[in-house]
Amino acid sequence: MYTPSRWGAYGCLALSMALVGSYVALSKPLAALFPILLLAWLRFGIGGVAMLRWLRRAPGEAPLQVRTRWLLFLESFFGNFLFTLCMVTGVSLTSAVAAGVTMAAIPVAVAVLSWVILRERIAPRTWVAVALAVAGIALYAWVKPEEAADSRSPYAWLGQLLLLGAVLCEATYAVLGKQLTASVSPKRISAIVNLWGFALTTPFGLYLAWQFDFASISLPNWTLLLFYALAACVWTVWLWMTGLRVVPAAQAGVFTVMLPVSAAVVGVVALGEPITGLQLLALGIALLGVLVATWPSRR
Repeated sequence: MYTPSRWGAYGCLALSMALVGSYVALSKPLAALFPILLLAWLRFGIGGVAMLRWLRRAPGEAPLQVRTRWLLFLESFFGNFLFTLCMVTGVSLTSAVAAGVTMAAIPVAVAVLSWVILRERIAPRTWVAVALAVAGIALYAWVKPEEAADSRSPYAWLGQLLLLGAVLCEATYAVLGKQLTASVSPKRISAIVNLWGFALTTPFGLYLAWQFDFASISLPNWTLLLFYALAACVWTVWLWMTGLRVVPAAQAGVFTVMLPVSAAVVGVVALGEPITGLQLLALGIALLGVLVATWPSRR
């Protein structure tokens, strides 16, 4: 299996989260056209076709043990299926601001779970980087002018609990991924996790597809769906798993700040969205967390 250098791993992690932010920003029209679970099913289906060759065991790679098979299932269940349900439902019951602030807790959750489950030793500098990442993401979400209104839903408390569940799902995804990269290649992890995602969403996808008018979708939107599927299922997962092979999970969690940063850049450049000076400061604080986490240390 290919093992990148430490700086190569940093690049993989940053590019993975940057791609996530990019396709999240560009896929807003898709979320308005397709039901969420149908969109997820189509995404996994396209990704599965693209990664058929990745399902094969690489030369020299050991057969999958029972524990590894369970880890692969849980990786998909928490990182793909349950995260999507918690995130989408939580946002619908609260607000995008609440979601952004809550998602800022992901680096902390990843650090804590990696310490509890993986027994990773977390350096003080990593905690400083996590704190900067959390502060930057939370501040950016809080000052977004177009989403400043709070939700008046009577079930906002339930939505907040679901968002916290999404944070734990994402942190679990990172920690399980770190365990899997010790014995399975990143390409094969990506393919198997995607296959489980397709299986989990197939009952919902078939039911929704039976009632959906696919002829109403234009060619540009089908092209956008293709990019969304390849980015979400193939490129981002493979890059993330490749980086996790080298970087500790707690340190990798800091790179989640690249998601709002890239989403903001795409929103400003491609979608013409406004950005304030305070938002730029927030993104700068978040990027400072990445700089602190990756700054070379004295041996």
